Amino acid sequence: MKLYFYRIFCTLLLSLSFFYASAQDKDIDAVKNILQRQIKDWNSGDVEKFMVGYWESEKLKFVGSNGVTYGYEATLERYKTSYPNQKIMGKLDFDIISAEKLAPKVILVVGKFHLTREVGDAEGFFTLTWKKIDGKWVIIVDHTG
Repeated sequence: MKLYFYRIFCTLLLSLSFFYASAQDKDIDAVKNILQRQIKDWNSGDVEKFMVGYWESEKLKFVGSNGVTYGYEATLERYKTSYPNQKIMGKLDFDIISAEKLAPKVILVVGKFHLTREVGDAEGFFTLTWKKIDGKWVIIVDHTG
Protein backbone atom coordinates (compact mmCIF):
# COMPACT_ATOMS: atom_id res chain seq x y z
CA MET A 1 0.00 0.00 0.00
CA LYS A 2 2.84 2.39 0.83
CA LEU A 3 4.41 1.70 -2.56
CA TYR A 4 1.10 2.55 -4.24
CA PHE A 5 0.87 5.96 -2.50
CA TYR A 6 4.54 6.61 -3.18
CA ARG A 7 3.99 6.04 -6.93
CA ILE A 8 0.95 8.32 -6.94
CA PHE A 9 2.90 11.00 -5.08
CA CYS A 10 5.84 10.75 -7.51
CA THR A 11 3.53 10.88 -10.52
CA LEU A 12 1.77 13.94 -9.12
CA LEU A 13 5.06 15.65 -8.34
CA LEU A 14 6.40 14.93 -11.83
CA SER A 15 3.19 16.23 -13.44
CA LEU A 16 3.38 19.46 -11.44
CA SER A 17 7.02 20.02 -12.41
CA PHE A 18 6.16 19.58 -16.10
CA PHE A 19 3.24 22.01 -15.72
CA TYR A 20 5.49 24.59 -14.00
CA ALA A 21 8.19 24.24 -16.68
CA SER A 22 5.56 24.61 -19.41
CA ALA A 23 4.19 27.80 -17.81
CA GLN A 24 7.72 29.22 -17.56
CA ASP A 25 8.41 28.43 -21.22
CA LYS A 26 5.13 30.06 -22.25
CA ASP A 27 6.02 33.32 -20.46
CA ILE A 28 9.59 33.36 -21.78
CA ASP A 29 8.27 32.69 -25.29
CA ALA A 30 5.86 35.63 -24.91
CA VAL A 31 8.76 37.92 -23.97
CA LYS A 32 10.89 36.64 -26.86
CA ASN A 33 7.97 37.30 -29.24
CA ILE A 34 7.80 40.90 -28.05
CA LEU A 35 11.54 41.24 -28.67
CA GLN A 36 11.13 39.88 -32.22
CA ARG A 37 8.35 42.39 -32.87
CA GLN A 38 10.57 45.18 -31.51
CA ILE A 39 13.29 44.22 -34.00
CA LYS A 40 10.77 44.53 -36.86
CA ASP A 41 9.50 47.88 -35.57
CA TRP A 42 13.03 49.25 -35.17
CA ASN A 43 14.05 48.05 -38.63
CA SER A 44 11.02 49.76 -40.15
CA GLY A 45 12.13 53.03 -38.49
CA ASP A 46 9.23 53.23 -36.02
CA VAL A 47 10.62 54.10 -32.59
CA GLU A 48 7.16 54.59 -31.08
CA LYS A 49 6.07 51.06 -32.05
CA PHE A 50 9.44 49.75 -30.84
CA MET A 51 8.61 51.22 -27.41
CA VAL A 52 5.46 49.09 -27.18
CA GLY A 53 6.65 46.54 -24.68
CA TYR A 54 8.15 49.10 -22.33
CA TRP A 55 6.23 49.96 -19.17
CA GLU A 56 4.26 53.16 -19.75
CA SER A 57 5.14 54.56 -16.34
CA GLU A 58 7.29 57.23 -14.78
CA LYS A 59 8.90 54.35 -12.88
CA LEU A 60 10.45 52.86 -16.04
CA LYS A 61 14.26 52.99 -15.89
CA PHE A 62 16.66 53.04 -18.85
CA VAL A 63 20.28 52.68 -17.77
CA GLY A 64 22.85 53.63 -20.40
CA SER A 65 26.35 55.03 -20.67
CA ASN A 66 25.09 58.51 -19.72
CA GLY A 67 23.28 57.37 -16.57
CA VAL A 68 19.66 56.60 -15.76
CA THR A 69 16.67 57.92 -17.68
CA TYR A 70 13.44 57.75 -15.69
CA GLY A 71 10.01 57.35 -17.24
CA TYR A 72 8.44 56.15 -20.46
CA GLU A 73 8.20 59.56 -22.15
CA ALA A 74 11.80 60.46 -21.27
CA THR A 75 13.02 57.10 -22.59
CA LEU A 76 11.06 57.57 -25.82
CA GLU A 77 12.54 61.06 -26.22
CA ARG A 78 16.02 59.67 -25.54
CA TYR A 79 15.57 57.14 -28.37
CA LYS A 80 14.22 59.80 -30.74
CA THR A 81 17.14 62.12 -29.98
CA SER A 82 19.80 59.42 -30.20
CA TYR A 83 18.31 57.85 -33.36
CA PRO A 84 16.70 60.72 -35.32
CA ASN A 85 16.38 58.83 -38.62
CA GLN A 86 16.54 55.37 -40.13
CA LYS A 87 20.10 55.88 -41.37
CA ILE A 88 21.28 56.34 -37.77
CA MET A 89 18.93 53.59 -36.52
CA GLY A 90 20.25 51.03 -38.98
CA LYS A 91 19.16 47.41 -38.83
CA LEU A 92 18.81 45.83 -35.41
CA ASP A 93 19.37 42.24 -34.38
CA PHE A 94 19.42 40.57 -30.96
CA ASP A 95 21.19 37.48 -29.69
CA ILE A 96 19.51 36.27 -26.52
CA ILE A 97 22.17 34.91 -24.16
CA SER A 98 19.74 33.90 -21.42
CA ALA A 99 16.13 34.30 -20.39
CA GLU A 100 15.26 33.30 -16.87
CA LYS A 101 12.06 33.47 -14.89
CA LEU A 102 13.06 34.86 -11.49
CA ALA A 103 9.55 34.90 -10.03
CA PRO A 104 6.04 34.18 -11.34
CA LYS A 105 5.79 37.71 -12.75
CA VAL A 106 9.47 38.62 -13.34
CA ILE A 107 11.77 37.57 -16.20
CA LEU A 108 15.39 38.60 -16.71
CA VAL A 109 16.76 38.64 -20.26
CA VAL A 110 20.45 39.09 -21.05
CA GLY A 111 21.46 39.60 -24.63
CA LYS A 112 23.62 41.24 -27.23
CA PHE A 113 22.43 43.79 -29.78
CA HIS A 114 23.94 44.61 -33.13
CA LEU A 115 23.12 47.60 -35.32
CA THR A 116 24.23 47.41 -38.95
CA ARG A 117 24.51 51.01 -40.22
CA GLU A 118 26.05 53.03 -43.02
CA VAL A 119 27.43 55.43 -40.39
CA GLY A 120 29.22 52.56 -38.63
CA ASP A 121 28.00 49.47 -36.91
CA ALA A 122 27.30 49.47 -33.19
CA GLU A 123 26.92 46.64 -30.74
CA GLY A 124 26.75 45.95 -27.05
CA PHE A 125 25.02 44.03 -24.35
CA PHE A 126 21.72 44.53 -22.57
CA THR A 127 19.86 43.33 -19.52
CA LEU A 128 16.09 43.66 -19.53
CA THR A 129 13.95 43.16 -16.46
CA TRP A 130 10.42 42.23 -17.49
CA LYS A 131 7.37 42.24 -15.23
CA LYS A 132 3.85 41.03 -15.89
CA ILE A 133 1.59 43.98 -15.14
CA ASP A 134 -2.14 43.90 -15.81
CA GLY A 135 -1.68 40.65 -17.75
CA LYS A 136 1.01 42.06 -20.08
CA TRP A 137 4.77 41.51 -20.05
CA VAL A 138 6.57 44.87 -20.05
CA ILE A 139 10.16 46.03 -19.66
CA ILE A 140 10.55 47.84 -16.33
CA VAL A 141 14.36 48.22 -16.44
CA ASP A 142 16.53 48.35 -19.57
CA HIS A 143 20.29 48.41 -19.00
CA THR A 144 21.98 48.75 -22.38
CA GLY A 145 25.59 49.53 -23.02
